[in-house]
Amino acid sequence: MKNGHISFWMDRDLDGLQTKRPRLEADLETDVCIVGAGFTGLWTAYLLQRHDPALRIHILESDFVGHGASGRNDGWVSALLSANRRKLAAASGRDAVIEFQRTMIEAVDEIIDILSDENIDAHQVKGGHLRVARTPAALARQEASQRSALDWGYRPEHITMLSRQEADERIRVDGTVGGMFNTTTARIDPSLLVTGLARLVERRGAVIHENTRVAAVAAHTARTAQGQRVRAPYVLVCTEAYSGQIDGMPKRRIAPVNSSIVITEPLAESQWSTIGWNDDECFGDSAHVFTYAQRTADGRIAIGGRGKPYRYGSRTDHAGEVDGKTVQLLHSRLTEYFPDAGEIPLAHAWCGVIGVTRDWCAFVDLDQQTGIGTAGGYAGHGVTTAFVAANTLADRICGVDSRYSRLPWFGHRPPLWEPEPARWIGITSMYGLFGVADTQEERANAERTAPIARFAAKITGMD
Repeated sequence: MKNGHISFWMDRDLDGLQTKRPRLEADLETDVCIVGAGFTGLWTAYLLQRHDPALRIHILESDFVGHGASGRNDGWVSALLSANRRKLAAASGRDAVIEFQRTMIEAVDEIIDILSDENIDAHQVKGGHLRVARTPAALARQEASQRSALDWGYRPEHITMLSRQEADERIRVDGTVGGMFNTTTARIDPSLLVTGLARLVERRGAVIHENTRVAAVAAHTARTAQGQRVRAPYVLVCTEAYSGQIDGMPKRRIAPVNSSIVITEPLAESQWSTIGWNDDECFGDSAHVFTYAQRTADGRIAIGGRGKPYRYGSRTDHAGEVDGKTVQLLHSRLTEYFPDAGEIPLAHAWCGVIGVTRDWCAFVDLDQQTGIGTAGGYAGHGVTTAFVAANTLADRICGVDSRYSRLPWFGHRPPLWEPEPARWIGITSMYGLFGVADTQEERANAERTAPIARFAAKITGMD
């Protein structure tokens, strides 16, 4: 089994899709400088090009296209909102948050339509997602989640509660007591998407410089670690969980929270038949320390979860190597879910970071005086959220009045995370308490959520 190497997606031989692009070697002036060649930066470049094909756009990437979260995620194109709805509504009004949710739902189809129009094959399939409940308490949380979703912009046909038998008809997970099916989610191969977007914006005239780490940003300027300066009316920092490493950006606005994934070898048809996972829906559970998975186009299961959630001092890894305990935990989840499927060997394990704000609300910002724009706090829902954020940035830059430019996350300033060691204690304690809550609920077959989980959500701002 491989461990690290960025991710399974990025480690494969993609027939030269991982093009080596030259480093920036001299100062330059451009119309838009984008820091980060991931989903946010590349979508922003693409949307700006649609508004104004003549724009000069330069993208500076510290490593290579897709090196960060965009090349390491589990490929859920979901409409899940990266925000605490009540907190956002308190500042912007209920109607604005409902519009935000509906925009997210429609964005899933917009992404799929663009990929079709631009001939990008990222193995995209809109199969929805199934969440199973394995305790009565988890099922009660699902029922509450469905009611809340309908209150905040989903339609009844989007989310359906399932009996145990109905859930088993989709995927036979041992111990299921019921489930919830959401029709709005699609599956993609993240590496094919991010590399496809990179080639697309390059064909349209954008220039991507790899191995070009930006060390600092200031008004209308980005400075690389090698000392080159890029001057532009707009400098967009699209590095999400890595943004705090850049001078000129707030150091404690986003906490990089670790997430790990393992992927299996291709399963035999007999194993798929035993599991009953015959369609292309994504899959997850409703534990507090939850897992999420997809069936890949080549017949594997990619399953992810938190593992070690946070590195002291908001440190981030480089190659994505996962500790053995986390690999064992994720593999054991597969065995728990599908005990009759026999041995399911692993092919690869990797990890990366997601960006989480102190109030668990994503944000987009653009200072017209300095030209510095940014987005972040996607909290693990970044595949779709990055596209929506890119629309907000592009429309604001081009002066377009649209549903995207009016979304309530524009200008939202989340509070800063606490200094260390309080930040490390708080985040690690939260996930530790969630793990204890899961154990309590499973052992007691609890009807209600464990009080310790509610406490953990309150102290960390999730609730």
